[in-house]
Amino acid sequence: MGLTKQYLRYVAGAVFGVIGSQKANICYVTLRGGERGRYVAVAACEHVFIWDTRKAEKVLILAGQKHEVTFLRPSPDGVHVAVGYEDGAVRLFSLLNGESNVCFNGHKSAVTALCYDALGARLVTGSKDTDVIVWDVINECGLYRLRGHKDEVTQALLLKDKNLLVTSSKDSFVKWWDLDTQHCFRTLVGHRSEVWAMTFLNEERRLLTGSADSELRAWDLSYLQEEPAEGEPKVKKGKSLLEDDDADENDGGDDGNDADGSPEDRILTLKKAGSVLRQARDRVVSLSADSKAGVVACHGNDGVLELFRVLSENEVRKKMAKKIKKAKKKAAEDETAEEAHVERTLKDEIVRLSNIKASSKIRWADLLLCGGGELKVALLLQNNTVETYSLKTTRDKTAVASKTARLTLAGHRSDVRTLAFSSDNLAVLSASGDTVKIWNRSTLQVVRTMACEYALCSLFVPGDRQIILGTKSGNLQIFELASGSLLETLDGHRGALWSLCLAPDQRGIVTGGADKTVKLWDFELVKDEASGHKRLTLKHTRTLQLEEDVLCVKLSPDQRLLAVSLLDCTVKVFFADTLKFFLSLYGHKLPVLCLDITHDSTLIATGSADRNVKIWGLDFGDCHRSMFAHDDSVMFLQFVPKTHLFFTAGKDKKIKQWDADKFELIQTLEGHHREVWCLSISPNGDHLASASHDKSLRLWERTREPIVLEEERQTDREAEFEESLAKGDDAPVVPGETPGEAAPAGKKTVETVKAAERIMEALELLRGENRKLEEHKYACQRAGKELPLPEPNRILVAFGNISPSRYVLDVVKKVRSSELEVSLLVLPFPYVPELLELFNGFIRQGLEVELVCRCLVFLLKIHFGRICGSQKLVPVIDDLRANTLSKVRDIHDLMGFNSAALQFLQRQLESKEEVMFFADATGRLADKKKRRRKREKVVLTVA
Repeated sequence: MGLTKQYLRYVAGAVFGVIGSQKANICYVTLRGGERGRYVAVAACEHVFIWDTRKAEKVLILAGQKHEVTFLRPSPDGVHVAVGYEDGAVRLFSLLNGESNVCFNGHKSAVTALCYDALGARLVTGSKDTDVIVWDVINECGLYRLRGHKDEVTQALLLKDKNLLVTSSKDSFVKWWDLDTQHCFRTLVGHRSEVWAMTFLNEERRLLTGSADSELRAWDLSYLQEEPAEGEPKVKKGKSLLEDDDADENDGGDDGNDADGSPEDRILTLKKAGSVLRQARDRVVSLSADSKAGVVACHGNDGVLELFRVLSENEVRKKMAKKIKKAKKKAAEDETAEEAHVERTLKDEIVRLSNIKASSKIRWADLLLCGGGELKVALLLQNNTVETYSLKTTRDKTAVASKTARLTLAGHRSDVRTLAFSSDNLAVLSASGDTVKIWNRSTLQVVRTMACEYALCSLFVPGDRQIILGTKSGNLQIFELASGSLLETLDGHRGALWSLCLAPDQRGIVTGGADKTVKLWDFELVKDEASGHKRLTLKHTRTLQLEEDVLCVKLSPDQRLLAVSLLDCTVKVFFADTLKFFLSLYGHKLPVLCLDITHDSTLIATGSADRNVKIWGLDFGDCHRSMFAHDDSVMFLQFVPKTHLFFTAGKDKKIKQWDADKFELIQTLEGHHREVWCLSISPNGDHLASASHDKSLRLWERTREPIVLEEERQTDREAEFEESLAKGDDAPVVPGETPGEAAPAGKKTVETVKAAERIMEALELLRGENRKLEEHKYACQRAGKELPLPEPNRILVAFGNISPSRYVLDVVKKVRSSELEVSLLVLPFPYVPELLELFNGFIRQGLEVELVCRCLVFLLKIHFGRICGSQKLVPVIDDLRANTLSKVRDIHDLMGFNSAALQFLQRQLESKEEVMFFADATGRLADKKKRRRKREKVVLTVA
């Protein structure tokens, strides 16, 4: 097929300018055995950045695909980090090399909670789809799905010593799950609004929950005795059931009574211990505690982090002894007073430690207890900033917080509203509400950071030594890049200066503002009185008065025409030399927010808030074509230099490339997760920079790969189908199982369907090869002699002349462990008998016994009825029963032998270390005795 016109593809380059996205939390990580509390992990759109807080450098990037990160959780061993995404996927990344080989797909919407168990072998995920899924990290598969919540799951906690799970949700319930039986045995209903966060205290004997009010509620837990001694009845620790019910009745309904279980089935009892009042009046955004639960931190939507200290039992006893002594003394002084009686309350156990005032509103917080009793706090702020603090406890048990790091240079505090490329394509300018930054395009490092007013438009002055900003207050600011200083601030307009355009002859600029004027300026060099050197300035030459606010201005490259976009939804064209009216372009229903003119001054393209882009001819002002461009307002439009191709950016998070001659959409650049405010194309057209409300700046690069429009349309249709397939299907239902609280963990995705298709293709290949062998055998019988074997399938030859059955096993092995069950569930039943016969041969040969047993058990579970009703499969199942039991027993014995050998080696190593340890201890003891004798001599001398 011949290409009538060749378009080149733009691909996503780097993401920069974002320090931490607000949608996901912040957490401390340990990187390559480094110092604890030095590295923090934050989400950056679809990626995860690991920052070194000491050097303020980005040390590792955990690259995502296209969906935004919504939650992070490091593993207990510090080697991996689990990342949840907006589409419901969970990926496990290695902190050693930043690679991800494990992906769990089970949720239909964003992941909102992640939790590891104490060993890091299980991972619990909660989502906006109200489901909770338990995953096996070692086997890389899903265990089961728990259903019971009616709204978004906000947090999940696994108990260390018991196989119990606690989940909270926006439906105001806290549910307790027994993971042995996979059901909810208790529902805590003591909250009147959403439960946003919770944490365990006092070695999991107390639960602290945060809701939508200023109250932190505490619940005391009493567990039932699970393993009684021989001959003893099974009893419960704590109060009796009758006492617990009475206490609940007296609690006025705010009790946490069991909503869906009988008292006989209870595994634990809950009783409200009281509440702690916060200073903030809004909801709890996050609630976290250190590893020993000695300090609890919580915050709302403000910039104050409140820290509470959980006193130990000895400290509480001392405090209560002082209270009782004080009460007795007061009673002794007052003879008429009754006997002193002091009750122990929650305020005696949890006391306010300190408050940390951040520089902006806090979005997420994390705590880490380091050596020497130092507590480190990491804060992710709403203004794209990360701050870390260090808390040290003084002798009077008060905490002093000191700021240790603040990451600000790598991004803006507010949204970037204007971008510009330098003439040599090497520097990128970005300006926001308070700063303007110059970036090196190749290294993406900040070269200059300068304070400015709220910038709306910008450009590089010819020569790339100065830049000019148009601000919201109507001023023009000129900066010198070499020194990073502000040269001059000029009064440009009485309202916001919305647009700035460089004259084609590079001798001046044109500005348009909200004061209904367009002004023309010329560059001049004047002598600076302070330094005595010449500096650049602007001289106002002419003014064009209009009837409406000016939103955008543009001079044609031949410097003949001046196009002005007005608030009355029209675009007026004037002669640039006389400023006389030439054309009026009307047709948009809402104001035109952006426009641009081609390099040959023949076409003008306008983008409006009515979501349309119109292409006009500049000779007669006729509209060539009106195209529906975006699903929301078109915010920016610019032509690629020396072409009739142009890019548009919209509030629908997309950037699109168009052909102004053929009026066709060429490609869509998707990557931003919020509204795209502006973009800029380099002078050579090889690079494109864009800025968004998600605080990120993105660089797009032009490749040498051509684009065929028909293939692009086909790819878009396939992507839409895959997205509908992922969103439309519910969790798979196993035949024969009644739907309840527990369900299979996986979900039907495009990958699972493709995996099932690959298995079916391998079985079809096996059938074809068996058919060939049967025909060859029949032909040999007819000929009465041995004939040459038929040629094997080319696929088998490509894999090294393997047998067809071994090829089927290789295909099953290549299916992801997390997708294996769902792929087998999609597989039609006519293929199952062949698989069972193959599994029998694999087990007999001892090939992949664990994988084959896993597939075998699942197939027997979902096709139990049809397998039992098939007479053909009875001998196969009988052989499987005998062979499987013997092979599994052999593997079990081998693992037991290896485990015993490892334990023997461990005891040997421990015995050697113990000798070394005691030798070291005796040496230290001698040193301590020497130091003690020296101190005694000094004391005697002083005395």
